[in-house]
Order: sequence, then C-alpha cells, then structure tokens
Amino acid sequence: MTGPTVTETLVRVNYSETDQMGVAYHARYLVWLDVARTEHLRRCGASYRELEIAGLRLAVSDVAIRYRRPARFDDPVRIRCWVRALASRRVEFGYAVEHAEDGRLLATATVALLALDASLGLSRLPAGVRHVLSVVPDPVRLGFTTETIEGAE
Repeated sequence: MTGPTVTETLVRVNYSETDQMGVAYHARYLVWLDVARTEHLRRCGASYRELEIAGLRLAVSDVAIRYRRPARFDDPVRIRCWVRALASRRVEFGYAVEHAEDGRLLATATVALLALDASLGLSRLPAGVRHVLSVVPDPVRLGFTTETIEGAE
C-alpha cells in the first residue's frame, strides 16, 4: 500500500513570524516545510516518532527555496508536499507554498534527507517506509534556475 501522493498542510502567518516590513521572515519557511513533511509522512503511515523509536533518523542534507512572492501577517498559507525522489538511503521532498485563499504561489522548495541509524551513521530506509512513499512528478514548476524575477529587470 502506498500513501497519498501530495498532501496539504495549512498554517497562518503569525505576527512573531514577520519582519519589520510585515513579511514572513525567510527562515520561517523552513519551519513550515518541516511541518508539512512531518504531516506528509504521518499521512503516509510513517510518523517521525515511530521512525525514531525504531532507531531511524532523517537528517537534512540539502535545501533549496525559491521565494516568489511574500507571505504577510495573518495570511493563510497552504504547503503542498510530495516525494520527488526515493533511494535506499535518501528521500527528497518537493514543496509548493501558496496563499491558501487565492492560490498565489509564494515559494517552491526541495529538501533532501539522509537515513541515519541511532548512532548517526548512514543507514538504509526500511522497506516499509519506502513502500508507503509514492514518488510523483512535480505538480508545479519548482524553478531553480537563473530566471528573472517579475518586475526586477
């Protein structure tokens, strides 16, 4: 049995997450990605807690975020999460961060994680975990190239 292909998690930008310009601070996106990834794993049947109890750790090895539009105080934000790639020791997630009411794409991201054992040595993802994670094509263009930003010629 495989889990859902793309999951959605909702957050609301709170005041403490914004900078002096009233925009969500860039590092908060990492927290939102973590929340979405944790929920994606849970909905697939592979909760972080259960993985850790079994001695498995997932350590971030790579992160890429492309900020497209600002999220502002009190905005409802939807984070879509999916598995982009899966190997014996590595899993890569993709993300689309969107304004939950009007669907504007705020950011895209990828996060790659390595499987580690309890002593933090490189390990293999258990077959049961690989079985519940479905790799899907990116539902949005992630855009990690040297494209020009709208209006910033």
